[in-house]
Amino acid sequence: MQSGIPPHVVRADIDAPGPAGPLRGTLLSPAAHDVPVVLIVPGSGPTDRDGNGPYTRASTYRLIAEGLLSRGIASVRIDKRGMFGSASAIPDADNVTLDDYATDVHSWVTAIRQRTGTPCVWVSGHSEGGLVSLVAAQHTADICGLILVSTAGRPLGQVLREQLQSNLANSPLLNNAMSVLDDLEAGQPVDATKIDPGLMPLFRPQVQRFLMSELAASPTTLLAGYKKPVLIVQGLQDLQVSQQDAQLLKHANPQAKLVLVANANHVLKAVRTRDRAGNLATYSDPDLPLADHVVEAIATFVKKPDAEHR
Repeated sequence: MQSGIPPHVVRADIDAPGPAGPLRGTLLSPAAHDVPVVLIVPGSGPTDRDGNGPYTRASTYRLIAEGLLSRGIASVRIDKRGMFGSASAIPDADNVTLDDYATDVHSWVTAIRQRTGTPCVWVSGHSEGGLVSLVAAQHTADICGLILVSTAGRPLGQVLREQLQSNLANSPLLNNAMSVLDDLEAGQPVDATKIDPGLMPLFRPQVQRFLMSELAASPTTLLAGYKKPVLIVQGLQDLQVSQQDAQLLKHANPQAKLVLVANANHVLKAVRTRDRAGNLATYSDPDLPLADHVVEAIATFVKKPDAEHR
């Protein structure tokens, strides 16, 4: 789908240094100087800079970027190391940790500041990208503040256990799944011979290093000591992250601004039905606009963080 980008804006490729090759992304900005810049950090798996992948074609990040542009805010959306435009950054896209992705956020913040002259960069993480952003914020001084979108407030182990118990109820796979998860939480890799083939997509050895790094992270602990402005955006039709997660994040940092969007699902599309299939169908519709108030909440926060952060 061609975007209706007017001619008086900047749409350009932008790079940041990666471990073995460049990280690549797209800068979308008003032509004016001194505008805020939001770095959009993608969620889990092979998700590209627009928010698309093998299972999702919602173009969520592109739509956020275009919505911010219409409100006078620049954005950079990115491909993760080892994937898509950033494929040459590392030889193996699976051989990563949470800290690696956080290092890339730091690299992007530096590159964006050099390219645009902005004194600091707003970092917006979606889903798993919220956790990446929280880790990056611990060691990156030039972040203006954080925007946590559809971000889990519970540690990954709790989330996975809940999902596994729901999806594998009465299945012989459940005990094996819980055993593998116990070992990974303890920092112990699990040999492929001890993993049922039905669980290999989740627990295959190639991704265990990353899983162990995620399992060791606590979103609320990372957020509790953060002193800069924070916005939490949570859709109430989200099938993957709950209002409880958003409330846990808010409780960890009471100064954070919490915005609940009644009709938004996990990919921030409008859902007005309780039907799960109807909800998931929006994941494959790039032409469906974002739910009302999502972009507005981010834009208002970025332009007036002091008014929100108190």
